[in-house]
Amino acid sequence: MNCVNCDICERTCAIPVGGTGACGRYGERDGTVVELFPDRYIVACPISIETMPILHFHPGAKFLQISTTGCNFDCRGCVSTVIVKEMAPDSSALLRLTPEEVVRKALDNDCRGITFLMNDPLAGLPSFTKVAELAHAKGLHVGCSSNAYFTESALSRLLPHLDFINLGVKGFSDRAYGECGAPGMAPVLRNLETLCECGVHVEVSCVVTRDNFNEARSLARHIAGISRRIPLQVMRFIPLATADISLEPSIRQTEGLCAELGELLDYVYLFNSPGTEYLHTSCPECGESAFRRDFYGPMGAKLVVSDDNEPKGNACTSCGRSLDIVGRPARTFYQEGDFEGGYPFTRALEIIEAMLIAMGVTGKSTVVRAWENFLSSGDLKGFHKSIQNPKTYIGMVRHFGRVAGVADRGEALAAYLEQQLARIETALAQVESRPRVYYAMGKPLFYIRRGRMENQLAETAGGTSVNRLLEASGRPGRSLSVARLNELDPEVIFISAFISNPVEDFHAECLRLGVTAKAVQQCRIYTHPAPGWDFGSPQWILGLMYLATTLHGDLCPLDVMTEAEAFYRQFYGIGFSPSDVNRSFSKPVAGWHWIEGGTS
Repeated sequence: MNCVNCDICERTCAIPVGGTGACGRYGERDGTVVELFPDRYIVACPISIETMPILHFHPGAKFLQISTTGCNFDCRGCVSTVIVKEMAPDSSALLRLTPEEVVRKALDNDCRGITFLMNDPLAGLPSFTKVAELAHAKGLHVGCSSNAYFTESALSRLLPHLDFINLGVKGFSDRAYGECGAPGMAPVLRNLETLCECGVHVEVSCVVTRDNFNEARSLARHIAGISRRIPLQVMRFIPLATADISLEPSIRQTEGLCAELGELLDYVYLFNSPGTEYLHTSCPECGESAFRRDFYGPMGAKLVVSDDNEPKGNACTSCGRSLDIVGRPARTFYQEGDFEGGYPFTRALEIIEAMLIAMGVTGKSTVVRAWENFLSSGDLKGFHKSIQNPKTYIGMVRHFGRVAGVADRGEALAAYLEQQLARIETALAQVESRPRVYYAMGKPLFYIRRGRMENQLAETAGGTSVNRLLEASGRPGRSLSVARLNELDPEVIFISAFISNPVEDFHAECLRLGVTAKAVQQCRIYTHPAPGWDFGSPQWILGLMYLATTLHGDLCPLDVMTEAEAFYRQFYGIGFSPSDVNRSFSKPVAGWHWIEGGTS
């Protein structure tokens, strides 16, 4: 059979007549390789550049994010699984926008440029190259997040129109790339040098798992050999999709690694670790903090701006040393809408998926139809609000059960949630003492904003949420001072089940910081028995049981592990084991998979 070789990425797929390459985005037509789904986007909206994330290029500036579906890699625990592997490339949910329309959208929204992220631009490179060329002609900056597995010819076509890139490295070994379906890492190192030599602003990101710290060290040494001024973004691994939860390193361990890497490079940042100091830009010369940031969802950051912390420019105000920032910081900062900007959009789709999987849906096409119905409504804000309260969440369960054509199973799930919610509310109806509860995510000083589900559950479980007294901003919250936390003086602290932290590490950090709250003094700090128990998944009902039993075991003496086993048996048809789950909202266990022709 005659084949043609794709020259977009270094997998160089041999595509048979009428067939497609590994990414499913390119096919053979009349003896040539063509882009099968040009000019289609699952997302086209403004973002602040730190949510991309890019930290040293026009800080705080607004860019137009564009994203499609598909990817040339198949990485374990991919944060974008729902659009990379599950959303069809010809879905009706995708917007059709010509390059002219994309550029016009950027100009109409006063964006400083256009950036491609969430999936890889290699999945739609001809379309992106046309957008980039036109955007440059209109005076806009252009960038992307990419695994940089470009062939030399493909990169040469994009390079004249590319200003910045977040180059995502999968590890520093051929083995790491083999696990993603790629032959080896050599093309990435070649392209990294080419991009730097051609004057493209490069920031390197690397996912760090518990078993690849040495590869991160080797990567840092390689980057330093090019320039120690290249920022390195350490992405602490969040095990999603089919990934094993044992691969997740703790925040404390990863911060220790960042301290090591900081001996090799001027700028080392840590993501997926709410409350870490390693999101700030500090002067390499004197250590003065110049740009302060907070966690802003998976893979994202956000500049923190206040009267006493306003970015002044691109040089240290203390010693004058250049901070290696390209472009002027923005004077005003853009605030994305709910589930907009960067990767939180994928969490919205995953939450809908979580509801349907708990209804017994095993066919991917059924979930995709529900997504398409949801996205056609355009009500991301309304959905975000509805999932923050137990009762309105249950309403969403019924809604998506009807949309997916499984109304009876949606009703069964909704009825179970209602019955268990009523059971706990009845047991706590006469509660006399409601302890002050502080809900943190990751490290002690990052609080979950007051309107979110976690705080609703804490109050339903018989606590008084002190988070309600804090500013309702950030995504999913923001940092506060030690003095403010001590002033709140919580009696009990719960740590998020999504991005968690071992209680021992959390308590030690509290002592180091000087947190004197009663919860710290009495060691009343808790984290859920399993991820997914306090947000996103219908498993929040198990989290509510755990909170209620922890706060008021005399009134709610529930055996939570027995309840979890019953829930898993009824709604997933499998037993429950904490070692089998990961941090996915939707997949009940790490080994869960779609069934070809599965039930709707």
